[in-house]
Amino acid sequence: MAALDLFGRRWILRIVWELRDGPLGFRPLQQRCDGMSSSVLQQRLTELQETLLVERDPAGAYRLTALGRDAYHELRGLVRWSDRWAAELDRQPSDRPAAGP
Repeated sequence: MAALDLFGRRWILRIVWELRDGPLGFRPLQQRCDGMSSSVLQQRLTELQETLLVERDPAGAYRLTALGRDAYHELRGLVRWSDRWAAELDRQPSDRPAAGP
């Protein structure tokens, strides 16, 4: 349950996702996360470091640890499922109003 609590926090999954290709400094990571506030990003990075999923490299950039990379690889299954789910939703007739201009 601890993992669900951690990954259920706002921005945690996004940070792990954005670090999937390698280390990022604080500002570039913030920009990739749609400019989330500095205080929230710092708090989430601290949580991820405390849970051993993220570490800072010698240059000060943030990167996934081996456990963090494992978590990312597990999340890829969720992404594949999400793609199938979205495709199924697209095939279903919808009572939803059409998107605006």
